[in-house]
Amino acid sequence: MVIVIGGMIGLGKTTTAKMLSERLSLPVYYESVEGNKVLPLFYKASPEEKAKNRYPFLLQLSFLSNRFGSIRKALLEDNAILDRSIYEDRYFASRNHDLGNISDLEMEIYDGLLGNLMADLLALPKKAPDVMVYLKGSFDTVLERIGKRGRSFELGDELVSYYHFLWEGYDDWVFSSYKASPLIVVDVDKVDILHNPSDFDLLVEQIKKAAEKKA
Repeated sequence: MVIVIGGMIGLGKTTTAKMLSERLSLPVYYESVEGNKVLPLFYKASPEEKAKNRYPFLLQLSFLSNRFGSIRKALLEDNAILDRSIYEDRYFASRNHDLGNISDLEMEIYDGLLGNLMADLLALPKKAPDVMVYLKGSFDTVLERIGKRGRSFELGDELVSYYHFLWEGYDDWVFSSYKASPLIVVDVDKVDILHNPSDFDLLVEQIKKAAEKKA
């Protein structure tokens, strides 16, 4: 079984992936954050520094490379949980393009590369995940959880508008654009899968049923 965990920054993807890994005895491919050299530069750089050094484009290429490697391994093994995936990658690229952080030419290059990578996935025996678990929540919850996890480069009043710009279009993008597998939506403002065992048990059952239906 291959499970994708998606959702806005800070809503509990990594913890959810870890809990599902322990329950379902599946390995996890975590999003590369701690070892990502570009990410702190992207968050801390001034607009002028971002433009000069092309940090948004470099960051997106870094994530795309990591996400492609992870999902390719997961699909070949048919046995993994992905903490974020290649399917959401273009959303972040397109939003930074909308902001002017990624140029038209860079977006054209990105789309060409992404298209080639997705074609490679379609050539595999298993072509897509069995299910995506999508974590959604209010913007207040997003900010609260980003603050609680305390990564210094993610904190700062100047980042709030950027987070809101990502958050405000995320649900619409997932519901209209994600077609790779069945989708299970978890509203973290209403369901506490991290601390309520019955909520987590229900999620596990939903995942199993969705995977069986797809199979």
